[in-house]
Amino acid sequence: MDTKTKRSGCLRAALWCCLGLAVLLVLLVVALGVVFRTAIYHRYVLFPKQAAAWAAIQAQRQPVTLDDGWKEFRGAMHSHSELSHDSKVSFPDILEALKKADVSFICMTDHTVDNKGDYSRGWKGLHDGILFVRGYEMNYGYMPWGIPDDTVLNDHEDAAVLAKRIRDLGGVTFISHSEEKRPWELPEIDGMEIYNIHSDLLMNGSLAKLVPDILLSLWSYPDQTIRLVFHRPTEFLRHWDEMNIMRRMTGISANDAHQNNGVRGVYTSAGTFKLFDTGHIDRPIKEFKLNGFTRLLLGAFFGPLEPGRQLFRMDLDLYERSTRFVNTHLLMRELTEPAILDALRNSRAFVAFDMLADARGFKFLAESTKGKATIGESIALDPGLRLRMASPNVCRFTVFRHGVQVAQQEGTTFDWTPPDTGKYRVEAELNIVGEWTPWVYTNPIEVLFAGTG
Repeated sequence: MDTKTKRSGCLRAALWCCLGLAVLLVLLVVALGVVFRTAIYHRYVLFPKQAAAWAAIQAQRQPVTLDDGWKEFRGAMHSHSELSHDSKVSFPDILEALKKADVSFICMTDHTVDNKGDYSRGWKGLHDGILFVRGYEMNYGYMPWGIPDDTVLNDHEDAAVLAKRIRDLGGVTFISHSEEKRPWELPEIDGMEIYNIHSDLLMNGSLAKLVPDILLSLWSYPDQTIRLVFHRPTEFLRHWDEMNIMRRMTGISANDAHQNNGVRGVYTSAGTFKLFDTGHIDRPIKEFKLNGFTRLLLGAFFGPLEPGRQLFRMDLDLYERSTRFVNTHLLMRELTEPAILDALRNSRAFVAFDMLADARGFKFLAESTKGKATIGESIALDPGLRLRMASPNVCRFTVFRHGVQVAQQEGTTFDWTPPDTGKYRVEAELNIVGEWTPWVYTNPIEVLFAGTG
């Protein structure tokens, strides 16, 4: 074979090789496009629109003049600290996160240790103006608050016995993860979560589905990225409404803050690279041996490779972000633990997705010539009785009686005359990018027959 023929054969081989690589590259781009198509739309279309809409709503906020006679405090409930096995956040770090989130209180729910909830552990009382309430997330989904400091509760006690003990100690019992089997029949149950971030994620998918959005948008649009976990808590609300017909069941929100959904990369003293999830510092997900090339790449991307140095950290659920996602607003006279317990027992509370817009100032009350009642209270049916609602932002008010929609109106105020007795609650939605988005869920006001109550 002459030289010319050899060269021609080599050229054809090279062309075929280039063509094959080009085809592979196109297939790779197509595959990535398929996997990331929704995330790309979110990053470059939806999230910018949402961010602009949220900012516009905040800018349009107006003071509410309707007065219910109470002070309003916004806080976080169902949250974890380094006392839990699956969180590494210290109390000083929690305090800084709460300041950024602009909340007034936090009701902790650390996991028990050896099936014991020791109420002498953790922060309690006011710390730099923010009130800490000790609590645990226990068996049966119990979240007991208001327990004396010298108490140790046992996870292995019978459900009814434990609930009675909590009440006898002066505490309240709320139910976590309402999607699971719980002892709802017990009269000592004071309330339940009508929204939980973690439950939302578990019931409607998994964190893995959010990976493309996390990779593309977490740095540019972190709030919009975490909001992808939200779904309307339809089943929670249905169950809550059914129970409230015959008893008082206070509805609260759960931040379920852990700061453990993320990854961190560390360069070790042995010259390896360890990848950890943010909830564990004692065991890595994976340890990688490095060669000259991979060490050079790490240094180029993340800077000096110093032993023990954390090269990067990526958190979806930063404590401050989880705390802003949703909040429980309580109507109280003062910021104290007894006042929080009183508000929880008596349902003077509403749930709001304050990440969308600050709901402080939202009002729902009943008023007649004979007096008025606010969220959690009762009032007699009277010919002049009106249910009155007011919002700091334009919203769509929806009134429910025993879980059935009975009235609806858009605006910043809504006055409506209830035709019958019953328990009435309000939902408020914001119009965000053309979609009515849940914003506020109030506890009910009970309208009674004249002469009862």
